[in-house]
Amino acid sequence: MPSYCNASEKVSVALYYETLCPYCADFIVNHLVKLFQNGLISIVNLRLVPWGNAWLNSDGSISCQHGSDECLLNTIEACTISIYPDVNRHFAFIHCVERLSLQGRHSAWANCFEMSRLGTTPIDCYNSGNGNVIEGKYGRETAQLKPPLRFVPWVLVNNQPLQEDYENFMAYICKAYKGKPPEACRSVRFTIESTGKEKPLPQVCRASEGRNSSHYQKYQHRKV
Repeated sequence: MPSYCNASEKVSVALYYETLCPYCADFIVNHLVKLFQNGLISIVNLRLVPWGNAWLNSDGSISCQHGSDECLLNTIEACTISIYPDVNRHFAFIHCVERLSLQGRHSAWANCFEMSRLGTTPIDCYNSGNGNVIEGKYGRETAQLKPPLRFVPWVLVNNQPLQEDYENFMAYICKAYKGKPPEACRSVRFTIESTGKEKPLPQVCRASEGRNSSHYQKYQHRKV
């Protein structure tokens, strides 16, 4: 009999990130995408939270570690997640934007709607201010993480932060899954034990660098 994976049996995976952190973009484009390529997404409830090291100012405006463009893209991606909740659909858009970010072409982000076959309703969400409300919720959620978020990308598997070992996320997924492991787990099961604590620390965008960054800019809401 074929085995079916119920939602309750799936492994929850959450990625807290910011759109213009190069290490977040690299993780999404070159690592997280493998969930969709090798079929592990069938046992995963994947949640993306585009806020990262942003913060709220006393006047209610938002500031982002890599400037106003990052605030814009964080909000556009938040709107896309909200409007297209199917992870396959919004991940395709986010993957496209983050690939452009890696290429230094993030200003062409609007092309990703056509490339991922989505409508441009998220732009209306941004312009109306609804995206700012969604981002505010993401900001409060990120601020309440325990232990606190120290850098991005920040990955949780079944609510447990992987911290510096985030690149090993697939091994943690396979270890956490209670059902019959998919074929893809055969190639990653050994990684968690053999290299989990021996890998060099990955490059990350640290929260402590945000407010002192030369990239600091106050968020200016503007029509797109």
